[in-house]
Amino acid sequence: MKQMNNPPDFELVDMDIDGPCVHIKINRPDKFNALNVKLISELCEAFEWTAKRSAGAIDAVHDESGEQYLRVLILSGQGKHFCAGADINMMRDAGANTPEENRKDSERLDKLFNSLWAHPCFTIGLIQGVALGGGAGLVSCLDHVIATENMRIALSEGKLGILPAVIGPYVYRKLGSAQFRRLAMLAGRINVSEAQRVGYVETIVPTLEDAIEEAQKVVSEVLTTGPSAVTLAKELTLGFDRWNGTDEELRNWTLDFTSRMRGSKEGQEGLSSFLEKRNANWKPEE
Repeated sequence: MKQMNNPPDFELVDMDIDGPCVHIKINRPDKFNALNVKLISELCEAFEWTAKRSAGAIDAVHDESGEQYLRVLILSGQGKHFCAGADINMMRDAGANTPEENRKDSERLDKLFNSLWAHPCFTIGLIQGVALGGGAGLVSCLDHVIATENMRIALSEGKLGILPAVIGPYVYRKLGSAQFRRLAMLAGRINVSEAQRVGYVETIVPTLEDAIEEAQKVVSEVLTTGPSAVTLAKELTLGFDRWNGTDEELRNWTLDFTSRMRGSKEGQEGLSSFLEKRNANWKPEE
């Protein structure tokens, strides 16, 4: 059975698969790709569907038919802006909701951000125009961000008298304590140069077309890396983030982690290919 058959149908999300790469595009340009309940649900489904077909999670490059599993996810937004945050109607409804209803909405948002942050593929963002509130949260969850010169980003919740709590863990991990606190308090938009300085952005390009071209360079590099190594790098990082044991226990944990990787199918293939002076089975033919 081919793993990429029967992808979900969406109204507000476009999903294009090209070999080991999947490009997910937010398609609500008339509303500046603002997040409403339907869009959030469709993005969650897209992230979950692709995660189950990740080469790193499955520990295989191809399925039985020779079709490639996914290794890179690219996220972008249609139109002038990447994502203007929460839809105004959703924000208005929140004021009339009960605490239980608002908690449910927050849980839906957290699922969205965590599904992207924990995605087993290498994730790349192509960001143009504004990324506000929840849009900034999505940017924070990506592994590599390519932004256009007109990009503006903000933890804008403070302007509404609330705080970026749901996106907070992801922004905090991306930027660190001091920058998260500063930007949450100011809640104003920063330009792309400042975004790069604080760690939101890896590369700045003139246009979205240039961003697509730059993304292909990153994809080419990622495809030379073992897909399980990419996935497990996220697990390794999370282990460091959460570590509360002793230094000796941490060192032993890294030894166990290394032994596990070396004994895996991918680890054995990588070591064998190096010794035999050949390409590993995950590396594209040149």
